[in-house]
Amino acid sequence: MQQREYGFFDRIVGEIDKGIKVLSTTVRAVRTSPGTGGTALSADEARESLRLMRVNHAGEVAAQGLYQGQALTARQPRIAAAMRLAADEETDHLAWCEQRIAELGGRTSLLNPLWYAGSWCLGALAGACGDRLSLGFIAATEAQVESHLQSHLGRLPEADSVSRAIVEQMKIDEMEHGARAISLGGLALPAPLQAAMRLTSRLMTRSSYWL
Repeated sequence: MQQREYGFFDRIVGEIDKGIKVLSTTVRAVRTSPGTGGTALSADEARESLRLMRVNHAGEVAAQGLYQGQALTARQPRIAAAMRLAADEETDHLAWCEQRIAELGGRTSLLNPLWYAGSWCLGALAGACGDRLSLGFIAATEAQVESHLQSHLGRLPEADSVSRAIVEQMKIDEMEHGARAISLGGLALPAPLQAAMRLTSRLMTRSSYWL
């Protein structure tokens, strides 16, 4: 049987479908959440954990958009496959954060559609600039995410062992994704671009903390 060739319109519809799935809060993890059990939290502890896990969830929504956009415009099939693999692996993070937010009695960020759409466009642009630059963008992004998750480990309540376990595993996975991007030939990004990325990340984390 001849394999169907997808045209531009088909691919765009596919991208819209992926975005809807990410934003529909019905994502399922392949791996079991590393955060189980735990002890009761005070109202203040639960509130802080909820806000931080909402920020982490928003970051994973952005990561999905970024990887999918890069996969769409990647020039080499192996690079596109690597981007899609990373997106699949990070689906676990999305589901774990979503589950923890529900356990804490909260909701995900109202700004998630903005983060997904903006990151998708940024990823598609990075991919169009060439695979090595696109991979370098991933490596730089993952380095920032690793630092961000480390800061959350310092802010999450000590009693919240569930959220802390999730963030610890996310940090390990992000380090692996960054290392993989470098091994595939990622270029180091110019300092001004990295500074702009940090500014954008700060905007997203601070707004998602409240919204």
